[in-house]
Amino acid sequence: MSGLNKGVGKVEVTLKWDPSPIGAAAHDLDIIAGVYTADEPYGAPAYLVHFDSRSPDGTITLTRDSRTGQGFGYDEAMVLELDRLAPLYARVVVGVAIQQGTGRRTFGDISNTGVRVREGYTELAAHSFDDVAGATAATVVEFTREGTDGWSYRSVLRGFDTDPQSFTALMGARPA
Repeated sequence: MSGLNKGVGKVEVTLKWDPSPIGAAAHDLDIIAGVYTADEPYGAPAYLVHFDSRSPDGTITLTRDSRTGQGFGYDEAMVLELDRLAPLYARVVVGVAIQQGTGRRTFGDISNTGVRVREGYTELAAHSFDDVAGATAATVVEFTREGTDGWSYRSVLRGFDTDPQSFTALMGARPA
C-alpha cells in the first residue's frame, strides 16, 4: 500500500500497550492530535485534542482513554472526521506521548506498544514503535488537505525525546 493516498474521510487511530509489571507505576500513553491552519501548516497548532478534550467542532474525539494499558488489544482510540473539518484547517498531525510523571519512560521500556490507523476496516498505517524505542513521544500519521482533492495521509513515525507538553509544540514542525 502506498504511504500517500487521497480521499480519506473518517479515520480511527487506536493505541495499545501492555500494563506495567505488578508493583510498578502504571504506564500511561496518550494519543494527541494537532490541527493546523492552511495559513500556517507548520506553525503552532490551532488547537490540540488529547485526553479529557475534543475538538471545538466535535470532529476529533478521544473515544477511549486508557491510563494503564489494561484490556485486550487496542485500549485507547481517537476518531477524526476529517471530511467535516472547516476549510481553514489543512493539516492534522497525530502523535503518541508517554506521560513522564513517575520518571522517564521510553517506548523501549514499555512492552507490546502499537498504534493503528484505520478508515472503516481498511488499515492505513500501523507501527510498533520499535524504530523509535529511545523516544518518549512520536508522531505517527499526518493528514493534509489541498484544495478540493480531499484529505491525504502519510505515515510519519518520528521520535522525540521530550515531555508531553513540549511534544505538542514540536510535533507539527517541519522535519529538519
